[in-house]
Amino acid sequence: MKPVYFDHAATTGLSTGAMAAMLPYFSETYGNPSSLHSFGRAARQGCARAREQLARLLGTEPAEVFFTSGGSESDNWAVKGLAWANRSRGRHLVTTAVEHHAVLNACHWLEHQGFEITYLPVDGAARVSPEAVAGALREDTVLVSVMAANNEVGTLEPIEAIGSLLQERGILFHTDAVQAVGHIPLDMKQLPVDALSLSGHKFYGPKGIGALYLRQGTKIESWIHGGSQERGLRAGTENTAGIVGLGAAAAEAEEAMAGEMVRLQQLRQRLEQGILALPGAWINGAAAERLPGHLSFGLTGVTSEVLLIRLDLAGFALSAGSACSAGSIEPSHVLTAMGQPMEKANGTVRVSLGRENTLQEVEDFLAALRQIAAAVPTAAL
Repeated sequence: MKPVYFDHAATTGLSTGAMAAMLPYFSETYGNPSSLHSFGRAARQGCARAREQLARLLGTEPAEVFFTSGGSESDNWAVKGLAWANRSRGRHLVTTAVEHHAVLNACHWLEHQGFEITYLPVDGAARVSPEAVAGALREDTVLVSVMAANNEVGTLEPIEAIGSLLQERGILFHTDAVQAVGHIPLDMKQLPVDALSLSGHKFYGPKGIGALYLRQGTKIESWIHGGSQERGLRAGTENTAGIVGLGAAAAEAEEAMAGEMVRLQQLRQRLEQGILALPGAWINGAAAERLPGHLSFGLTGVTSEVLLIRLDLAGFALSAGSACSAGSIEPSHVLTAMGQPMEKANGTVRVSLGRENTLQEVEDFLAALRQIAAAVPTAAL
């Protein structure tokens, strides 16, 4: 059997459309977008078109889109850059205990620079409440950062409600939307968000390219100094081919999103039904609204490592959680923040479905899982 890829939250394959759009920029249209000659103009036009494509996906204007090297850079730039540029107003930030480490470690860095950070707890589905955010705000709070969708359990956070209460108080709001962009609708004309991070390889674009949405008029410190690229805010010669691929992937995601959301939700529902029929099975965050193709689960008596190995041998590739934490001996900070006991934290795996996955693959996966569950000693259940 051909191996089945169930790890799209870690990365997606480059779409054929994005690849085709990129190819000329490696060998023909290879000019520097900052150059004035025809080669530079052609490259600059490719970047401008991609900025427009990404802006359409986000429901915003091209002037509010800034290209970066990926989600981690966008998170670091947003958290550090917004805090630093507005430090005269205060040095207090609010975030959650379940953020991606790109946000958490950026906050830790700011603590060494004299900022204070409040790390809010979450409920059993990894959700933070708007009331908890409101209760943590102080007169010197300058920034709140809450992810749009959790990368480990798929939970959607109430960013619209949080953004509304922050807007009333004049406090900046950043959301890490790396897992959400391209998979669920995000309209920046409607969402009260000042900055949003995204990464191309999470929605069938290339690796090494991402973007930061920044609401016009928002004050931010440049974090990479040098030339005047990205309107003077992010120096460095543009990754033209990557930018073009990101734009193409954004256009494809905009077109496919509505149908894919319905299809992936149906596949996930079948997965949940089959998993919960197994003795000792559990699903993390089942009560919460989640990303359409995202499922976090475990089997009592089976560690995540054993489960991953057995499923890999059966032809299915999935993960234990965030790919950025692979190899860590520490239990997931997301699962522990949710209140999961150590046994479940060490026994959870993540399925994240994508465009190429089918109902037959889901049924084959459930059949393999039933065989693994049947081999678990009764005493462990």
